[in-house]
Amino acid sequence: MNLFLELRKHGKLANKRHPMYEKNKFGEFWMYFMAIFWAGYLIFFGTLFAFGFDGGAREAYHVMNAGLIFVLALDFLMRMPFQKLPTQEMKPYLLLPVKRNNLIDCLLVRSGMSSFNLIWLFMFVPFAILTVTRFYGVTGVLTYSIGIWLLMVFNNYWYLLCRTLMGERLWWILLPLLVYGGIAAALLIPDDSPLFDLSVDLGEGFITGNALTFLGMLAAIAAMWFVNRQVMVRLVYDEVNRVEDTKVKHVSEYKFLDRYGEIGEYMRLELKMMLRNKVCKNGLRMIAIITIAFSCLLSFTEVYDGTGMKDFILIYNFIIFGMLFLSTLMSYEGNYIDGLMSRKESIYTLLRAKYTLYGIAILIPLILMIPAIVTGKLSVLSCISWAVFVVGCVYFCLFQLAVFNTKTVDLNAKMTSRQNMGTGWQNLISGASFLVPMLLNAVLKALWGDTVTYWILLVIGALFILTSRFWLKNVYHRFMKRRYKNMEGFRNSRQ
Repeated sequence: MNLFLELRKHGKLANKRHPMYEKNKFGEFWMYFMAIFWAGYLIFFGTLFAFGFDGGAREAYHVMNAGLIFVLALDFLMRMPFQKLPTQEMKPYLLLPVKRNNLIDCLLVRSGMSSFNLIWLFMFVPFAILTVTRFYGVTGVLTYSIGIWLLMVFNNYWYLLCRTLMGERLWWILLPLLVYGGIAAALLIPDDSPLFDLSVDLGEGFITGNALTFLGMLAAIAAMWFVNRQVMVRLVYDEVNRVEDTKVKHVSEYKFLDRYGEIGEYMRLELKMMLRNKVCKNGLRMIAIITIAFSCLLSFTEVYDGTGMKDFILIYNFIIFGMLFLSTLMSYEGNYIDGLMSRKESIYTLLRAKYTLYGIAILIPLILMIPAIVTGKLSVLSCISWAVFVVGCVYFCLFQLAVFNTKTVDLNAKMTSRQNMGTGWQNLISGASFLVPMLLNAVLKALWGDTVTYWILLVIGALFILTSRFWLKNVYHRFMKRRYKNMEGFRNSRQ
């Protein structure tokens, strides 16, 4: 217990003493604002479901309980961008006389007690008050809320297991895909699936306070906690005690870039950084999987045939690559920024190389859109206009972060690296780079229709591309004015 309290205290102190603490004020405000927004959103849905499910052949809470499986799947997806692994807090303690197993135990317990596991109660508690109270009173609402919380704790440990394994080997993504694919098949293929009845019985057991239901839930949580413990102990041990492999099996020189001189050299550096380092490779793989999945669903199914969803997938597929890598512009280079600064105008050349490389990379989502174009889901003009707009206007916005980013991102450590939220500018520009194009698209289409909108986007993007040398030079000069402040931030935030 003492170790748990000490870790909690140290976590708070580490955040306050971090050199990025003052710059994270905006991110902290934005995080609290979004938490309040989603809490209100869930309360609205809980109330809506209570009245919407009422009056049917079954009680409203039976209908809600039948959908608990879908809530768990949605909760799993929601955790992806927001929840970090507990092992990322371990690094400062690895050289201290603290048992590694005890350390992981405390971190797993803290993860189970995280407030993130309470967010769904904003939907289920109002729902229970309106539907369960009339039959089971306040006690039913209380036991139901506890049961839902335990269900989310179980889902928390299930997510941690999948995320830990996927971070180590990408093919572990098959584990959640097979599990959720099997559940979907068991729910949708039979006419009367027993999984719905099982889900209803589980919720009924929570409402009635059935001891066997709660004991079974606690046993499932304990089993998942034990599996996580064993996996994390082994992986942390392997990472801490890894031996650097000095045998080079294959070296990619990218000799075709020699013809482009110094810019080609920096493009080669960027390619090697993305394809050789763990963090970058993992990001590339996740982007590839999501983009390919969205493209296939749009092209070969009718799931996203609505105009709004088509626009969302189209914009998302073009922007996601830049959002991930350009939102941390210069943060990866923070690991070796002193070497870059030793040569005159090397930063400017690096920025030009990055812009050229990421501009060429937009061809990948453009190619993935071809099946949707062939099937008539999207037009050629829409895809080309968004590709040009993203490379021009969106990349212009993201490249401004080169001036303001001052936090080094570790290139290799995953299990034991500590990651903090970005600066205010990083959060603002990254969020706006996706939300503003969506809003602009909706406004332009409402005013002038699809064709005129795509031509406007094409012209705006082309203007930014044609003037890229001028605004890249401006970004470079502003960076150089702040170079000592930025370099200090990069040095202080290195792992």
